Amino acid sequence: MKHILLATALIAAPAMAKLSAPEVTMTKTVDADYDRTVALLEKLVNQNSGTLNLAGVDAVGKMMRAEFEPLGFTVRWVPQGQAKRAGHLIATHIGKAGTKKLLLIGHLDTVFEPDSGFLKFERSGDMAHGPGAGDDKGGLVVIVSALRAMNAAGTLKAANIEVVMTGDEEDSGDPLSVSRKDLIEAGKRADIALDFEGLVVIDGQDWGSIARRSAGSWTVSATGTSAHSSGVFSKEAGYGAIYELARILDDFRRELSETNLTYNVGLIAGGQTATLDAGQVRAEATGKTNIIPPIAVARGDLRALSNDQIARTQAKMRAIVARHLPGTGATLSFDEGYPAMAPTPGNAALLTKLNVVNTDLGLKAMPALDPLKRGAGDISFVAGDVDGLAGLGTDSSGDHTPRETVDLASIRRQAKRAAIMMSRLSAERAIAR
Repeated sequence: MKHILLATALIAAPAMAKLSAPEVTMTKTVDADYDRTVALLEKLVNQNSGTLNLAGVDAVGKMMRAEFEPLGFTVRWVPQGQAKRAGHLIATHIGKAGTKKLLLIGHLDTVFEPDSGFLKFERSGDMAHGPGAGDDKGGLVVIVSALRAMNAAGTLKAANIEVVMTGDEEDSGDPLSVSRKDLIEAGKRADIALDFEGLVVIDGQDWGSIARRSAGSWTVSATGTSAHSSGVFSKEAGYGAIYELARILDDFRRELSETNLTYNVGLIAGGQTATLDAGQVRAEATGKTNIIPPIAVARGDLRALSNDQIARTQAKMRAIVARHLPGTGATLSFDEGYPAMAPTPGNAALLTKLNVVNTDLGLKAMPALDPLKRGAGDISFVAGDVDGLAGLGTDSSGDHTPRETVDLASIRRQAKRAAIMMSRLSAERAIAR
């Protein structure tokens, strides 16, 4: 039996052999605070904070304020009335001069408005589901757990950290120049950005996110000459708006293809009349089979891995739209959208540092995730100014559905990773600008 115990000790010892005494304290604090952290998650989830529930988003902001202020953060609320949204919470901790400043990013809102019918936190062992349990209230509690651990270990005192929790990540306020102004400014002040949206786990393997694709929308409006259908394709009547729109969309499909690029068509209508509602999410059309349609409209999205790829694709789309069928016309417009977070060498270097932390914790290394496997996020607004990592929140499934489920156990390893990573990064000297 003694030999078995000795062998077990020799195997287990290297797992934490490279952790410093403060880092060991962090891991123990995360474990000791687990029930407290889950209780906070339950409290957050049970407060509805659908993006358009402005009072609910504000309430979650106040809950987070109550967590940051005891840790020595100065907290301010930035109202977003101009963008028709609740606001953003910004918490700042001033540490040792001359060391790297970290920007932590999360969001207070969820996709579930009060009338969703999906309202409460339900737990079964280490699994729980509820509105926003993973996206992104799980990420919020990982931030809090990691900061508490740093505080207990004494590493928070010297850390320069700014936290930005947006109140409209799921349905951003318009214009983005207003609703993302404070986040963009925080990115310009930071040396490193860490995004606490969900961890991606595939077949038991945790993945690191060094890139996120953009998210933007486009609208094509085609026109034609209204006439009797017997004259379709003639020089006088032309092809009609629907054939023109169909040509454009098929040319998109055939000619735009590139690695890491997608361009979905999500809504289409055409006929004698075709209109979109104010939110551009519903269409209404009328028409007859014996009338050449004078109008057709389609809306879709465009997702790319770099801002250069966005610009190149938009130029190709404009050229396609411009080569009209006889007797038709068309216009193309783009909505303001989320930029791309390209996979830069600086981002890759941060993942390498995180994998050193993983080794020291006895966890498997995290490969870089294929950016096709996740959507856009707020970190992209600062990606042009600062190196960053995404996916530091909880492991969850069914996000944006009534079965959104969070793996509560992932809070432990994510908070430990974050606390140690942030402590090490915070001790590095800032690069002069």
